[in-house]
Amino acid sequence: MSSKQDVPRLFHIPLKYISLVTLTFQNSALILIMHYSRVMPGYDSSSRYLASTAVLLNEVLKLCVCSAVAMYDRGVRGAWKDVFSNDCWKLAIPACLYTVQNSLQYVAVSNLDAATFQVTYQLKIITTAIFSVTILRRSLSPLKWTSLVLLTLGIALVQLPHDVIGYVASSFNLSLRFSGGSDDESETPKEEHHTLEGDAHMNGTLGLVAVLIACILSGLAGVYFEKVLKGSNASLWTRNVQLSFFSLFPAFFIGILWKDGAEIAEKGFFFGYNAVVWTAIAFQACGGIVVALCVNFADNIAKNFATSISILISFVASVYFFDFVVTANFVLGAILVLIATYLYSKPDRSLSSGELRNKEEYRPVPLETTSSESFSRSPRPPLDSSNEKQQ
Repeated sequence: MSSKQDVPRLFHIPLKYISLVTLTFQNSALILIMHYSRVMPGYDSSSRYLASTAVLLNEVLKLCVCSAVAMYDRGVRGAWKDVFSNDCWKLAIPACLYTVQNSLQYVAVSNLDAATFQVTYQLKIITTAIFSVTILRRSLSPLKWTSLVLLTLGIALVQLPHDVIGYVASSFNLSLRFSGGSDDESETPKEEHHTLEGDAHMNGTLGLVAVLIACILSGLAGVYFEKVLKGSNASLWTRNVQLSFFSLFPAFFIGILWKDGAEIAEKGFFFGYNAVVWTAIAFQACGGIVVALCVNFADNIAKNFATSISILISFVASVYFFDFVVTANFVLGAILVLIATYLYSKPDRSLSSGELRNKEEYRPVPLETTSSESFSRSPRPPLDSSNEKQQ
């Protein structure tokens, strides 16, 4: 009876289930809105908004929200002292990495379908595991190595051209083409898709490279964050004020001044902005905060279940809204990715209950990501008494 009473609730609904719905909605909606903001009709490469301005505004908005909460919680002097502490400079490195990662995400969603991006972006699990083994000297169980192999195979299948699977299937007199029709007919939806986007063609190779680099940066930043700040007692809001503050410098000097300075001076900072663009920025800034709070009440199974559901939602939405061509290799690859994500989240049987309890104490701090997976790599600061009861 007492365990049920200690479960945090909102409007008599357990926060664990609210977290599951929120994580699923944020993971899928953010990618879909970001993708649409980069391919919406009526805009091409010369009239579309600049991603560097969106990255900067994302950090400014996040800084304002987290600063307001930190000052409300600790007061102006207390928040200032916490943010600019002796170890605050350690946040500069992951802040720079996350800023570059956010910029690469805009490149990726501009050149990949939302569903393809969602599946391929699960590569961050592999990069995080590699950096955990090499930097943190951790060992992975055979089950986790198996899941990483399945994950790699699934993502490789998603990136294969559909005619490769079709050629293999035809050699066995099988028909695995989901889009139907002849080869000429199968290209029609893609051509309509690109016409709808108002641009010639998306560069799949460029999008894939952007995702690969973003996943590497995500894994490196998350592992560095855990190694340097492990055991820190700073609050969730303080750490994210520090991250957003240090992110302003690369976002402004590299993105605004160096990369797009001339174009911004000619067209203006808010060139190409509309309601969709502002929604994408708000989702990326506030969505990360919501996810960081929700993950405190969700276990690994719930987080990975939310990731799996968001992949399915992105897949269905891409087919319905963006004329995404469903192919056999994408379906098989997505299934492998979902299975691998589930297997990787399963705790090792060799760990005792005490070790599992200590392992679960590491929870999210960084917000510079579009998926809940990265949050499980950092120490969780204490939030409130109800959270301590849950432990």
